[in-house]
Amino acid sequence: MRADMTKGGDTPDLCIIGGGSAGLATRAAAAQLGAKLVLIQRGAMVGECLNSGCVPSKALLAAGHAAHAARAAARMGIDAEPKVDFARVRAHVRAAHAAIAPHDSRERFEGLGVEVISAEAHFIDATTVQAGERQISARHFLIATGSSPKLPKTPGLEGIRHFTNETIFESPELPAHLAILSGGPVGIELAQAFLRLGSRVTVIIDGKALPKDDVELTRPLLQGLAAEGLTIREDAEVTAIEDSNEGGNEGNEEAITLHLKESSQRTFLSASHSLVAAGRKPRTQGLVLESAGILFNENGIEVDANLRTSNRAVLAAGDAVDGPHFTHVCSYHGGIVIRNALLHLPASVDYRALPWATYTEPELAQVGLSDDQARKKLKHAVNVPRVPFPDNDRAQAEGRTDGLIKVMADAYGRVLGASILGAHAGELAAFWALAIARRIKLKRHRQSDPAVSDARRDRQGRGQPVLQAADRQGLAASPGALPCPFSLTI
Repeated sequence: MRADMTKGGDTPDLCIIGGGSAGLATRAAAAQLGAKLVLIQRGAMVGECLNSGCVPSKALLAAGHAAHAARAAARMGIDAEPKVDFARVRAHVRAAHAAIAPHDSRERFEGLGVEVISAEAHFIDATTVQAGERQISARHFLIATGSSPKLPKTPGLEGIRHFTNETIFESPELPAHLAILSGGPVGIELAQAFLRLGSRVTVIIDGKALPKDDVELTRPLLQGLAAEGLTIREDAEVTAIEDSNEGGNEGNEEAITLHLKESSQRTFLSASHSLVAAGRKPRTQGLVLESAGILFNENGIEVDANLRTSNRAVLAAGDAVDGPHFTHVCSYHGGIVIRNALLHLPASVDYRALPWATYTEPELAQVGLSDDQARKKLKHAVNVPRVPFPDNDRAQAEGRTDGLIKVMADAYGRVLGASILGAHAGELAAFWALAIARRIKLKRHRQSDPAVSDARRDRQGRGQPVLQAADRQGLAASPGALPCPFSLTI
């Protein structure tokens, strides 16, 4: 079979395998540059973030936050008790998806001149991909196939109905008692969402919750969640799961039984539903990467700093590669691919200013080096100013005083990282990402008053060092106007 070109008969500049976040960012920019593109996508367009990840989870979280805000309004003199209608909550989640989907649809990209092929793809040699009945040769290929939920090999798990972080949004009823097998950001976010909507929730972690974040910030967050009613069982291993639903009522609180090992003790937990959010694995099966000479491992496709694989004509991006797995990283990768493959402007990844956020309430965010990482790198030559949220005027006015900002700086005042717990932490992280990327030093800065991002002083006027963008760098004084190499998305 002869390898064909695009419908116009020309060799594509870029053939993208996968229609998820990394592929989306690349194909949108490439199409606007006039490049000839072919997109091969086997399933729904836009992938995990819109269909089963960021968008539905944050829509569900928003509903939970709204219910909690109504309950907590009494402290401001407003009495309310919300009534949760889970069918309407689900409708809200679907509406958010429906509003965003057209922007990333097949029709939109075909309108931009992208040829979309609905088929599974695999390499047949170093320069050719098979997609259904067609064979595609291109100047460059991009693998952006994303990731899928990682399931533990727990005895009995396959024999019961369980949810993953992709399928939990399909639940027709509000779980009476949801057991979550995860202590990472996704598990903790969904735990708070369902707790606030009225479920009883137990989080089970074989280790510590939120292990990648600063314990000085995670400790008060987890204590707050426990005060709301969340049960967190750390250092607990799930050794088996069994169906105990003899009556056939799938929603009852004892439908499943989890066998646990805690401190060498055997214990049991009954629940109505289980959610497995134990991380994700790269979706590389079926691509026959070996045929193209592409190296990979269980963590993903191996790439260099330019996102090139061991086959120089093939690049890989997003969750398919061995690296940080965030939607905003996928978008960032898209820009790197465009510059290297289409514009021939050498570009490499730089994760020094990489932010991430856990969208609980209060939010938890990290950008750059943590306290521990900074001290290990620079030994003791690290300054760590702290600003508690209670010292901020706006936080007091809004009654959102749970939080702390920690900034890690070297002996010269250059910002190495920031850890934030509190309202709008995910937005505040962008300000500190800029400081790290531009190597800006800690100084005073101008800011509207009162503002949560004003960490320069407390209410007694005691000085705290914060960022000031130097005029010679052409940067605005307001964090909202500052350019940043990373932009946190939901």
